[in-house]
Amino acid sequence: MGTHLERIWLCIKNALPKSARTCIWLLKIILPISLLVRLLEYSGWLAEISGFLSPLFSLVGLPGETAIIFITSTFGPLYAPIALITSMSLGLREATILAIMCLVSHNLIVESSIQAKTGSSFWGMTILRLSMSFLIAFTLNLVLPEWSGQTVGKALAATQDTSLKEVLILWITGSMSVIITILLIVTGLMILHNVLDEFRLMKKLSDLFAPLMKIFGLPRDAAFLWLVGNVVGLAYGGAIMVEQMQLKKLTQKEGHLLNHHLAVSHSLLEDTVIFVAIGIPALWILGTRLLFAIAVVWGRRLYNFIYSRNVIKRPLEG
Repeated sequence: MGTHLERIWLCIKNALPKSARTCIWLLKIILPISLLVRLLEYSGWLAEISGFLSPLFSLVGLPGETAIIFITSTFGPLYAPIALITSMSLGLREATILAIMCLVSHNLIVESSIQAKTGSSFWGMTILRLSMSFLIAFTLNLVLPEWSGQTVGKALAATQDTSLKEVLILWITGSMSVIITILLIVTGLMILHNVLDEFRLMKKLSDLFAPLMKIFGLPRDAAFLWLVGNVVGLAYGGAIMVEQMQLKKLTQKEGHLLNHHLAVSHSLLEDTVIFVAIGIPALWILGTRLLFAIAVVWGRRLYNFIYSRNVIKRPLEG
């Protein structure tokens, strides 16, 4: 028993320095971006950008200024978009749609590059994720209830009537509460990851999830990499996924199918927790991503089946 406690304590000690480095990294991302949004709002430029993009985003039930959040998400991790969401006062319905768009299409350059090393095309995965973001948002806009009166983001708007000093106060108070929440979550997740790794629990957990692979349209052998992609994430779990593919744990075709699923639904643990922390309903995050990921994989399998039948049929006809 004492040995187990010592190993857990070691996991915690190893996680804390990584957590501290992540904290500094997050501060460098969140603070400048959230301040920029405040200043754009104060200057009136945000309203101009919003007006230009309103027609596109109105199709999915979102105000034009949310385009900045979505675009920001495509270039990096989710912490900056979360800071931006909490810098604006959005209805819970709009925030949920926007959150799922960001969840599908965040950090595209890094994550699509990793998927390109595990059996897929960089541009294929990027286009898939962007198109699915808007398809999912369009669908949610049709089915989500109104949730009247519920909002995400408590900060007051920084208008041109607000002084620059008040803008800075709004920025500091709005950002710090989000940062503290996220830092606690990141530290907890790092400790959890170290514990799973230390006690070799990932393999045991993947065996439990193996029967689900049939529902997902994936091979049973994909369970371990599916779990890596959903517990550790694509960015942090990329090295493991590349190594497993190089060891031929999955064929390239099977890896390509898995990437279709992970393109829509990955990092279910961390991504869900950090959005739930700002008030987004967990059920909509998990259910929506899994449902569309399953649909994408079975759609890809149907395409592969039809394509293979046509390829076989052409030589016979010739």
